[in-house]
Amino acid sequence: MKMTWTEAVKSSAGSLAADKLPVTALIAVRNEEANLRRCLEALAPAAHVVVVDSNSTDGTARIAAAMGAEVVQFQYPGGYPKKRQWVLDQDRIQTPWVLLVDADEVMPPALWAEVRAAMNSAAPATAYLAKKEFHFLGRRFRFGGFSHSAVLLFRRGQARFEDLLSNPPKAQDMEVHERLIVQGAVGRFHTPLIHEDFKGLDAYSLKHAHYASWEAAVRHQYLQSGRWGHQAIAARATGNAQEFRRFVKSLVIRMPGEGAMWFLYHYVVRLGFLEGRRGLIASQLRANYIREARAKLYELQLRAGGAR
Repeated sequence: MKMTWTEAVKSSAGSLAADKLPVTALIAVRNEEANLRRCLEALAPAAHVVVVDSNSTDGTARIAAAMGAEVVQFQYPGGYPKKRQWVLDQDRIQTPWVLLVDADEVMPPALWAEVRAAMNSAAPATAYLAKKEFHFLGRRFRFGGFSHSAVLLFRRGQARFEDLLSNPPKAQDMEVHERLIVQGAVGRFHTPLIHEDFKGLDAYSLKHAHYASWEAAVRHQYLQSGRWGHQAIAARATGNAQEFRRFVKSLVIRMPGEGAMWFLYHYVVRLGFLEGRRGLIASQLRANYIREARAKLYELQLRAGGAR
């Protein structure tokens, strides 16, 4: 009898889990009942799993506890640190390695094999990037350029999240677009992390509306001061994936028609049209996110007296 995808992942992860890896998987959540079980099932090889919650009103905390994760509740007072950095600053993580995953992400067995190989190597890097493979409306996207890379694994105490805004929007209590500043060499895994959200487009749109407010505030600060934040990764054209993305942002935020530019990038240049109607919708949503962020940026500039 053919196994389902979930059964195959659980079977492979279970065999890897026979020898637990010295890593704590850290998941920041709020109302992730639709996604969390699938994420946790794939974390069997981790020695410890910490779910840091923001007082979810659905079954998130119950699911996490029932599946053996340590559940920690977070009350955001504003400012820095946000949710994941707050946990990193506590004494809850005792393993030498930390794995960062979101509730809508799944660690495939081949990626766990790369993690194990990196930990067992003679000279492992301080941190490792992985691509977050974009799934949208029930399909894995091969085209469109929506997948991006971020730090997945790092040595405890050797990386901190950026401190970008002194007074970020209260609705954004988790690091989303803040990147990790790594003190040491950064390697890369070849197997992508599966990124697929099952909460639907209403939740997706609401989440990105909050992101747009944060994006506008960060851009406003940069345009006023020339700095991305108090502690931020460098913007380098020849740097790693995180540094290159910051370099690109520093170029495009002053360009007119940025929303249309991103639509053309995803839909035409990166061949998003080959994904059919899903590719069109995803490209439009990306453009709308940028347009909303720029509208909110304009409002902030008006309030500061720097726009007409």
